[in-house]
Amino acid sequence: MRHRKDHRKLSRTHEHRRALLRNLVTALFQYERIETTVAKAKEARRLAERMITFAKDGDVAGRRHVSRFVTKPEIVTKLFGTIAPWYTERKGGYTRIIRIGHRLGDAGETAYLELVKSVEQKEQERADRIAAAEAKALAESAKPESKKKKAKAEAEEAAEAAAEAKPRRGAKREKAGAGAGGGSKQKGTRRKTGG
Repeated sequence: MRHRKDHRKLSRTHEHRRALLRNLVTALFQYERIETTVAKAKEARRLAERMITFAKDGDVAGRRHVSRFVTKPEIVTKLFGTIAPWYTERKGGYTRIIRIGHRLGDAGETAYLELVKSVEQKEQERADRIAAAEAKALAESAKPESKKKKAKAEAEEAAEAAAEAKPRRGAKREKAGAGAGGGSKQKGTRRKTGG
């Protein structure tokens, strides 16, 4: 029987479990999709949907409640300003769990936990991604020539500087010989004479 068992313990202490779930929920709101184990996803989903419900209300008490749980203030702002308006017409079911298979290391069952989006939002994101990729490709196609020229000029300057800084082999000996009256001295060597 499972009487009075309302959550998964996840083999952690209360403090560790709370910290884990806070981080998962914060990451979910930040990236809108995270990969984790199925058990963690099911627990994080419960809390994430509560936070979205508080954000839909939009009052000060709800904002304070969410601020105590979500670890980053900018994510709280995103939740109230961007994410909550997506679900004004929806009564629940703001997240989705998509199972993706087992992990190689320990064969743990993994899943994506993501925020549910409308068809219009998905099309808009797709258009934004395509535009960003085209802009990046256009910028990279213009840069390679200037980068190559700049790198070549820097390499030439470095070679010239190294050539100037490197003394000739004979120059050191000439300086040492000129200061000592033409002969070379051996420092720190004494010969013992037999006697």
